[in-house]
Amino acid sequence: MGSTVHVVDIPEGGGSLESVCMEKKKNGDRVSVFLFLVSSVKEMKNEVDVRKCVHSLKVGVALVLVSLLYFLDPLYKEVGDDNAMWAIMTVVVIFEFYAGATLGKGLNRGMGTILGGALGCMTSTLGQQIGGIGNSIIVGIAVLSFGGAATYCRMKPSIKVRYDYGAMIFILTFSLVAVSGLRFEKVIELARERLLMIALGFVICIFISLFVFPTWASDELHHSFVSKFNSLASSIEGCHEEYFKVLKNEKEDKPITNFSKCKSVLNSKSKDESLANFAKWEPWHGKFGMSYPWDKYLKIGEILRELAATIFSLQASLQPAPTESMRNLRQSIKEPCLEVGSSLAWALKELGESLKKMKKCKAQILIVPKLKSARMQLTEVALICPSNAAEGLEIASFVFSLMEMLHKLEILAKEVDELGELACFKQCDQ
Repeated sequence: MGSTVHVVDIPEGGGSLESVCMEKKKNGDRVSVFLFLVSSVKEMKNEVDVRKCVHSLKVGVALVLVSLLYFLDPLYKEVGDDNAMWAIMTVVVIFEFYAGATLGKGLNRGMGTILGGALGCMTSTLGQQIGGIGNSIIVGIAVLSFGGAATYCRMKPSIKVRYDYGAMIFILTFSLVAVSGLRFEKVIELARERLLMIALGFVICIFISLFVFPTWASDELHHSFVSKFNSLASSIEGCHEEYFKVLKNEKEDKPITNFSKCKSVLNSKSKDESLANFAKWEPWHGKFGMSYPWDKYLKIGEILRELAATIFSLQASLQPAPTESMRNLRQSIKEPCLEVGSSLAWALKELGESLKKMKKCKAQILIVPKLKSARMQLTEVALICPSNAAEGLEIASFVFSLMEMLHKLEILAKEVDELGELACFKQCDQ
């Protein structure tokens, strides 16, 4: 039984494969199921993040390398089964998606292990010298003191952000080594062997993470901030276009502004803080040097979220004008408000472009004066709004939101200027 393959022509720039196939089906044409399978595979391919695949392969390679301790007899006889396990465990625990996260976690694990092991050995040795019931008392007091102090430090925000994992490893290592000293006389030799295996796993992770297709948290944080500026600029443009649109009929009452971009900016705090923390651990690479001012990015992020919240508050104002007088009132302030909206979007794009190219934008000279001029325009608009009508209240609310955006943008321009100074951005003409 033969089969027929129907070729479906897709117009340039017009619709997806599924939409064309559905249109053909509505017209009575037969469409091969193969086309839908091809479309599905294509969508699945687009959803696959290549970086995740690369990271998975890197972890697999690291596990193979540390597994050689089991596969090669000379190495296995030298380190033993128990010690080789620590190398594999180290790879599984510290190998993270971002290079900075892997380095930070590895250094935390190393510092926690060394410090906890050293204090544990000292506690064990002191207890054995005293002997008898005094041994148990010394170990108990030490575990209570150091374990409690480390736990208290873990609850301090400044330590929890960067050193929480190291403090946890310190508590674990110290407790195990100190208590094990009650029964094992060779605790120092045991700690030395396990530390060597942990160091081996750490070196393998760091080498693969930093030198084999590294994924830098700093790059992702930097690019995400550039996209935030552009996203908020497009949201402002959409708000103004929708607020002043004139509907010809009810079918045209469709929203223009997509507030999902504002929501993504509003919900970005946790991710920004994590990426900034990972970026602080990363060594010099590309355009980011040592001691790069990542905290300034977090401060800029706070202002961007406040700006996004102000834009999002306009959602209630973007309803069609219910009356003819309201439509006329909106049209009367359309020109100055559109100019202000254009200035806001332009300023955001300029600041984003400055951040993207890492060049000083001279915001206090080029951007802030234009924002102040826009503020004067809004002040004039506010004066002509009627004060005793519901329409006037609605217009005043819209104008007030624009005023708030201008204020936030002036602060934002100052912060971007300071970032350019701290990060040593190039001059615009370079």
